Amino acid sequence: MDYRLLRYFIALAETLHFGRASELCHISSSTLSRSIRQLEDTLSTTLFERDNRHVTLTRQGVHFQRYARDTLEQWEIIKRTLADDATRLTGSISIYCSVTASYSFLYAVLSEFRARHPGIELKLRTGDPADAMSRVVSGDDDMAITPRPRTPPPALAFKSLTRSPLVFIAPNAPLEWLPGNPESSSAEQWKTVPMILSEAGLSREYADTWFKALGIAPQVYAQVAGHEAIVSMVGLGFGIGVVPKIVLDNSPLADRVQILNVKPELPYYDVGLCVLNRRLKRPRIQALWEAVSERRF
Repeated sequence: MDYRLLRYFIALAETLHFGRASELCHISSSTLSRSIRQLEDTLSTTLFERDNRHVTLTRQGVHFQRYARDTLEQWEIIKRTLADDATRLTGSISIYCSVTASYSFLYAVLSEFRARHPGIELKLRTGDPADAMSRVVSGDDDMAITPRPRTPPPALAFKSLTRSPLVFIAPNAPLEWLPGNPESSSAEQWKTVPMILSEAGLSREYADTWFKALGIAPQVYAQVAGHEAIVSMVGLGFGIGVVPKIVLDNSPLADRVQILNVKPELPYYDVGLCVLNRRLKRPRIQALWEAVSERRF
């Protein structure tokens, strides 16, 4: 069935006037007349009684009018449905982040996106932030919430979400090896301090640079994967640690440690979302990337 014929039929059935109906359909009266005859031939029945002055629907025409309206309505519904299905984003996106990032950022990042694109499955993997960027580069995960490196790899796009200072933390309990005056940052008082540091990553790089500036190698008591574990070990009194303040702010053990007012201060920790540039060509990845607002500092 040519749906144009149904539209022409409905226009004539509603106006009962060839001239007005042809104007509504943006065709000539002769074209409308030929189209109605073609429809009647196809149906092997007469839909309209017409003379020089009047046009009226036959009984068959009234019956066919109901069919034509229902058919065109269903046609418009199925067109909209198929168009929506074609543009509806589906598939999965895997995101890697630390435990702290999972409850500090993810809700704000994903809540509106999830409501807008319910067909996309979101997979979350948590672990050491030092591994985040390598997992994205290797293709293990699509995106990661990670600290921005000093020199980001050119293959990666990065959007800043927040900044957090790196801080030295110590147990609340007085211990003999605690630096007497951490503000002075003298090499002598730090030589015997047991340090609990990240195994790798930006916080470890900054801590190593800080100690190198003092001209000493830190006495590393433990190297830990994940900043949350550093807070736990420091709270137990095993040493002094270096963590982003955002980790401490969200830790259930924050009341068991203290921040040392160390000079010079460590650099800020710029935390954001990263993705391979070439993966931004995937519609679902691009949609999430565009949904995240970048913070400017």
